[in-house]
This record gives sequence, structure tokens and C-alpha cells, in this order.
Amino acid sequence: MKRQAKKVLEEEAVLCCCEYMNRHGQRSHVAACCCDCEDLDDACDRFLKREPQKPESLSQVAAVVTDRIRVPWLWGGARKVDLSIIPPLLLLPALLHLAALHFLIGMVVLTALPGLVLWYYYFTHRKKGQTLFFLSLALFSLAYMYYLFITEVFPHGDVGLLQLALVSVGVVLTLLALFHTKRDPGILRPNEESVHSKVAYYSSPTGRNPSLSGGRQDVTMTVANRAGVSEHAEEEMKESNRKNWCQACRMVRPPRAGHCRICGVCVLRLDHHCVWINSCVGQANHRSFLLTLVLFLLTSLYGISLVLQSVCPRQNLLFALLYCPGVYNQYSTALCFTCAWYSSIVTGGLLHLLAIQLINVSYNVTEREARIALREKTARSAYWGLVVNTGAYSRGFRGNWSEFMSMGDKVIPPSPTDLV
Repeated sequence: MKRQAKKVLEEEAVLCCCEYMNRHGQRSHVAACCCDCEDLDDACDRFLKREPQKPESLSQVAAVVTDRIRVPWLWGGARKVDLSIIPPLLLLPALLHLAALHFLIGMVVLTALPGLVLWYYYFTHRKKGQTLFFLSLALFSLAYMYYLFITEVFPHGDVGLLQLALVSVGVVLTLLALFHTKRDPGILRPNEESVHSKVAYYSSPTGRNPSLSGGRQDVTMTVANRAGVSEHAEEEMKESNRKNWCQACRMVRPPRAGHCRICGVCVLRLDHHCVWINSCVGQANHRSFLLTLVLFLLTSLYGISLVLQSVCPRQNLLFALLYCPGVYNQYSTALCFTCAWYSSIVTGGLLHLLAIQLINVSYNVTEREARIALREKTARSAYWGLVVNTGAYSRGFRGNWSEFMSMGDKVIPPSPTDLV
């Protein structure tokens, strides 16, 4: 009887493609997204009666709406849709088609669009929260530009099959490199074997009350101490543990590892958190991140040149973006010209990012280390902060690049131990 009851419960727990468990732990269906909206009904009633809204009513309505926006999924029930991926899908085509109507409108739109993106970046960066807006914008921009290239530029006959194949290969390789970049940046996880193989007592994190530990002092005691390490070496090890201690992850990090406040994890050789891939750039994916940038820039530059050759065949490619007479006489050519301008703005931003990355690799400095060194005034900077040399890990130009190209093979470090 018990086995039959368990089977019945398991069958009831299996969700079909349109079912899901809501935020209250109750079974629901995507077709019932407009049913039982008590919070929304209460807010509307108060609005119609001109009564003040409850302090938590709007947040509850937003929580209900975000929980009910689902898409059917074959495995594990309906999946929740992140609302941050929707604005790029709607705004980007609308703004580009609006900018193609007239060159003055195009100037306004192409000036305001990067400003809005930068404002949203600083808004989300200040809150230290994850968002899929920038990843959605990047992927949809790549897909939409490729779609317009096939539907608007290729039918004109100015682009051959070989050129179309090269652009297609570039898009596919960029997506594959991006997929590999997002797999794992080198997240630092405690090794259970290390925890049980030796006993390590680390000093308590800063700001912690010693009375919570019964008033006893924390000391550092490892196998090496029992072997007779000198007091000076012990003090150095204790100071190193104190400096590399991560209060959030509760473990000692290896040198050059850092804690990402957005992802909430420690990453080996943390460079920075990239909003365009919604992931950290660390020891395991830094090479593939640079490869993604290079592939995207090569594909984008080649695609822009093909579009300008088709839209402005009589103009030099270097000046076609600045002066292309008659391009607004037809809406299709104006749209292609506007998309070429948009792609050029994105390409310029990524070229700046790639240049900073190449300079940092040449000096063996991560973006995180450069920011800390500039803040503490322990590094030499030049060319308006583009070149930052800490001198801590540099082994010369060739040595730095040799270390960078081989660091992905050394992802598994000496594992840190948890607080015992």
C-alpha cells in the first residue's frame, strides 16, 4: 500500500509542459495566468475608489506577474521568463526602423540609444544585481543584423554566396565561442578532501565579534606548523590568510582570486564581471572571452563593409558612413545604412574593450587588480589610465602572454579549506 501511495504521489508531482509550481508552492497552469488575481483586483479597486494603495501591493502585483509569465517546456514544466530579456526584443527593431525614416531622426535615435544602455548599466551596476538585458541585447542584435543582411542586402545581388557563407561562419563561430565562455569562469569551490585531510584554523573575518567564539583566539595550525615552521613564516602565513579570506564564501582564496558581488562566488584569477555575457571572466574562460571578442569584431567589420559596398557603391568605405548621398531615397537602403551605423557604434565599444584586455594581458594585470591598484595608488598608469602596470606578476611581454595562453590548463588550484 505504501509503495502504491508513493507511485501516486510521484505521478501527481510530474508536471506537463504547461504546468508549473508557483511562488506559493501550488500547482498551476500557464492557461490560468489571468485567474485568481487577488492582489491585482485589490489594487484596481483601491485605484477606482481613490483610496491609497498598500505599501506592499505594487510589489506583490509585480511578483505575481513575473511568476506567471511562463513558456511551455518539455522537461520539468513551464519555465519562467526573465522580464529583462523582453525590452531589447521590442525596442531595438522599433528604434532602428524609426531611425531609418529620416537622417535627423536617425541622429537622435543613434545618440539616445547608447545613452539609455549606459544609464541602465550604471543603474544595475549600482544595485549589484544580475540582469539578462545586456546578454539579450547582444544576442538579438547579432541575430537581427544577420536577418537584415539576408533579407535586405543579399537579395540586391551585390553580395555573393561566398561572402554570405563567410558572414554565416563568423556568426556561428561567435555563438560557439560565447557558449564556451559562459560554461565556467573558474568558480572556486572548497575541496572536501582537503578539509578532512588536514586541520586548519584561520583567523576570524574582520568585523566579527570575538565573543561569539567564546572569547578564544583563532590561531593558524597546519601540518607544516607541526613540522617546526619558524614564527616569522607562521606570521606571514597568518597575514596571507587574513588578506585572502573571503567573508562571503567563508574560505581562503588563492592569490589573484576574487569575489564577484554580482554572481556571489569566488573566481580564480577574476578579471571582471561582464554584463554582456552575464558571467564573470576568470582563469577558465578568459581566453575564450578574448576569442569571442575577436570573432565578433572580425564578423562585424566584414559585415559592415559589405553593407556599405551595397548601399553606397560609389563611396570610399572610410567615408561612406559620414557621407552617402541618396541613401534615404529608399526605405530599405536607409534601414541598412542605419543598421551599419548601429553596428559601428557597438563595434567601436568592443574595440575599446578588446584594446584594454590586450594591454592588461601584456602587463599580466587583471581588470580587478588594476582598479584596486589605482584606488590604493600602488601602480603606474599611462595614456589616461589605459595602461596600468602593477609590476607584481609581470614576467615580460612574452612571458605574460605565454602564461595567459596556458593558464586555462591549470584551472584546478591547491584547494582552499573551509573554516573548521
